[in-house]
Amino acid sequence: MHDIAAELAPLKGRVEFNIEGDPRPGFAELVLDVRPDQCTLVPVKPGEITSEAGWPAGTPRAALGGIIDRFKAAGVRVSLFVDAEPGALRWARDMGADRVELYTEPFARAFDRGPPRPRRASRATWKPRGWRTNSGWHQRRPRSRPAQPHAVRTLPHLDEVSIGHALISRAIFVGLGRTVREYLEVLG
Repeated sequence: MHDIAAELAPLKGRVEFNIEGDPRPGFAELVLDVRPDQCTLVPVKPGEITSEAGWPAGTPRAALGGIIDRFKAAGVRVSLFVDAEPGALRWARDMGADRVELYTEPFARAFDRGPPRPRRASRATWKPRGWRTNSGWHQRRPRSRPAQPHAVRTLPHLDEVSIGHALISRAIFVGLGRTVREYLEVLG
């Protein structure tokens, strides 16, 4: 992480350095040491490879151990990974988050059943308060379901798409350059 921070330092203001992780011991110290532009806090259960849900609405403030306040005091923008539900968005606002990252696996799976529904949470609950919305793009392969990336791209008030896990997983098989080009093509 320190090497990545050093590589990105000359690009400050043009390229963002974002870190995502669960607030386990040592994580806060790493974030405070490298000072990314943004840190997204995600709940990770033992045995999970990647988060399978957002922070539950009503998670006690103590569960994050003051990490939000520490990051913000250090100039790190804080995003909380939440389900695309109004209660979770209100919880994130009350926790002091600068942004949310919406857990979009249910949205992605909705294409198998019909039109998606996460738009309401993004439009009605978040943006009117001037907050920013990111999306965790739970997709295995950008070309496998052409409608899916397009639908994610059309979500109102979406500022950023975080696709690191899916992107790196695909890159293992076809290479990072090809994978990045595929995702950029789909996202337009």
